[in-house]
Order: sequence, then C-alpha cells, then structure tokens
Amino acid sequence: MIRKQWPAILLAFVLPLLAIYWWWGGFNRVSVAEMESGPHFYAYLEHDGDLGGLPRTQAKVYALLEQAGIAPGDTITVLLTDPRKTPKAEQRARTGYRVPADAKLPPELMSEAIPRRRVLAASGRPAVALAPSKAYQALADWLAPAGRDITMPAVEIYRPSGTPTQVGELTVEIAAP
Repeated sequence: MIRKQWPAILLAFVLPLLAIYWWWGGFNRVSVAEMESGPHFYAYLEHDGDLGGLPRTQAKVYALLEQAGIAPGDTITVLLTDPRKTPKAEQRARTGYRVPADAKLPPELMSEAIPRRRVLAASGRPAVALAPSKAYQALADWLAPAGRDITMPAVEIYRPSGTPTQVGELTVEIAAP
C-alpha cells in the first residue's frame, strides 16, 4: 500500500517543505572572505541571557529610535560571548541599529563606533531564521583546515532587502586570522 502512495506523500509533504526551504534561501550559498570593514556607528542596548530574546531587545531599540525621530538603519548585533560555550543565562550581546554618527540619541540608548578593521566575513542571503547558522558554519568550515575556530566578539550586520518577496543579507564578521 505504501508503494502506491509514495508519490502522493512526496507531493503533499516533501515538495512543499523543500519549496519553503528554497523560498527562505536555504539553498543560497554563504561566501567567506577576508576584507576591510567599518567604521560602523550604532545605537544599542545590552542584552544579557538567552540570545533567543535578542528580537525583543532589538524591538526596544527600534521603538526608542523612532520616538526620537531617528530612522533605524541596518541591524547590528555584537555577540560578546560564544553561545556554543556559554550557558544561556550568561550569554551577552549588544544589539541595535546603525544610526548617523551625529544622531542625538535618547538617554536609554548607548552608542559605539566599531572602527575600520580587517575581518573575516561570511555573507549570505538566507532568511533570518536560517542565516546565522549558515554564516557561522561557513566561518567554521573556512577556519577548520588551519586548526582555528570562531573567535568573539562577532559582529552580525543584517541588511534588509526592502521588499517582502526577497530576503535580506546577513554578514557575520570576526577578527581576521
């Protein structure tokens, strides 16, 4: 009986899942390159605890910037601790948005300028839910032949596509080896 139904199962379940994965950019490649990056000026809030809560912290920053009349730019998250090695309760990050260097920020927000520097960058266009794991895996694969590993802090910059039908671009930067 299963032999007769496998085409229906394939059409009903497997193909839609593959289509969704494709739509989310799951098959998109992530490129890794050494390059110069920065400077990046951004407004942020500190995030302590499980990195799964970063979107809530980002939303607070976004709301504070909008209340101040400042248009938020690309999303920037600086991971200060390695989530592979740090318990969730002890994870730390800074998350926020690019803003003009002369922006008058609300007192609740902090700001930082990341200077121009040499980085190892992984860039790709998978959906937000898939992008970090694909970018960090590409970095790990690039570093592994030299016996190296990803180092923190890591700077994640997400540039939205500007349209609902396309995914944006995530770039993860770490110090160049």
